[in-house]
Amino acid sequence: MPPHSDALTADSQFSLVGGGIASLAAAALLIRDGGISGSRIQIFEQLNRVGGSLDGQGSPVSGYLIRGGRMFERHFACTFDLFRSIPTLQDPRQSVTDQILRFNQRVVTSSRCRLVHAGTRREAPEFGLSLQDRWNLMVLSARAEAQLAGRRIDEYFSPSFFQSEFWLMWSTMFAFQTWHSLAEFRRYLRRFIHLLPGFNRLEGILRTVWNQYDALILPLTRWLTEHGVHFQTDTHIARVDFSHQAGSTAITRLHWADAQTESRIDIRPNDRVFITLGSMTADSSVGSHQAAPQPRNSPHSAWTLWRQIAAESPRFGRPERFCSKPDQTNWVSFTVTLKNPGFFQFMERWTGNAAGTGGLVTFQNSGWCLSVVFAHQPHFLNQPPDVQVFWGYGLFSDRPGDHVRKPLRECTGAEILAELAHHLRIPDQASRFFEQAICLPCLMPYITSQFQPRVPGDRPAVIPEGAANFAFLGQFCELPDDTVFTVEYSVRTAQRAVYRLLNLALPETPLYRGTSDPLVMARSGWTLLTNGRSRRS
Repeated sequence: MPPHSDALTADSQFSLVGGGIASLAAAALLIRDGGISGSRIQIFEQLNRVGGSLDGQGSPVSGYLIRGGRMFERHFACTFDLFRSIPTLQDPRQSVTDQILRFNQRVVTSSRCRLVHAGTRREAPEFGLSLQDRWNLMVLSARAEAQLAGRRIDEYFSPSFFQSEFWLMWSTMFAFQTWHSLAEFRRYLRRFIHLLPGFNRLEGILRTVWNQYDALILPLTRWLTEHGVHFQTDTHIARVDFSHQAGSTAITRLHWADAQTESRIDIRPNDRVFITLGSMTADSSVGSHQAAPQPRNSPHSAWTLWRQIAAESPRFGRPERFCSKPDQTNWVSFTVTLKNPGFFQFMERWTGNAAGTGGLVTFQNSGWCLSVVFAHQPHFLNQPPDVQVFWGYGLFSDRPGDHVRKPLRECTGAEILAELAHHLRIPDQASRFFEQAICLPCLMPYITSQFQPRVPGDRPAVIPEGAANFAFLGQFCELPDDTVFTVEYSVRTAQRAVYRLLNLALPETPLYRGTSDPLVMARSGWTLLTNGRSRRS
């Protein structure tokens, strides 16, 4: 068993606030690397099941729903290390990591229809960057992040940059807006520089076999349950009590409530608490095929808790930096359940990609900045063979559509499908393709909140200075150089929190740095120099 901090004892208890991937990863690492019995770990989740933003639910009768899916690629070392220890649901001899890697050897992403312009597919679009834009990208990559504090992307690049195909592909692939953080843009540029040669074909992007709830969360929660971890769902943490003395801060009590009960847990000095801060999918609202999603504001959201925690100390971050402008951080996704194979067959012929091999298809003329993804089928474990599911989103929820002259966030599922049919130039076929279709739109007011411009201190350290018995997890903690809006970021915060809070004699997984690889930089530099033409066929 690895050595623990002297403060831990045989009866130390471990409380994890939030049931997303960061908390689940922390629980698994406590067991696997920390030697902690799962019976001493308790996870509190406000919703009726764990998984956080990695969700997937529904049926062919009510329709399937995925709020979103995070990008994967081969250098997500923390995530793949964790899931090498988690058996798949189908075969206890195979790990989830092995399942993902073998699947992607068989179903390889290489888009033949990344953009659609005026009803015509565009294969491997050129970047369309001016010489000055390309120079600005290279200079930005080399600049120190400290020089970019608080700056927006549109404060650095010229207006022509945002008219380029590069920006359209970049912004829709990663969900960046022009007003988002220039520092985060730079991190993405450096972190994923090795993907640039295949960027206009989405090459190098990996997928899970099914949606990420079925492929990742279900096997992980089964493993945790088998190890005795206790899950307390439908429960929100209403308040966290702290004590401050001699430069040290400790959590002393967690106040929790469910539908029937209000109670508290006393936290002793030898106990440990892990808190996921904020939530990109807080206050999500789901519409229907006949109704648009209605905005909501929960009094018990993760943002409310972070505000209370942040009031204790400036070392605990500034949540208002991220959650105070939902008009800048929202978009609408939609999940479509089909019972007619005609539309999938049409899209496979038209795009030149079998389902699962193409990735994001973005409509260049769309007022909503509409994109769709046709995943390998089945996309859900309980999906019948005669049902197909695809997902899409619109980056601009406040702009009118080109056929449906309403903002996307005010549209029903049926209206979204009508807009999609317009951009595909198939209005006459749509009634047959979408017969019995169920399109479920989902409005997420904080989905890109982690991209908001920030300055040092806005995101707290995973273990803030002076923290005696607690750590923070998730997308709103600070990890130098790594990129938010990824599963990898959440898992990396979990690893840092567990290893450091338990004082384990284990090295943290190194961050991949393609900018230190001369071959990667040569290939990426050539791609940028040729404006994306180097891989065009």
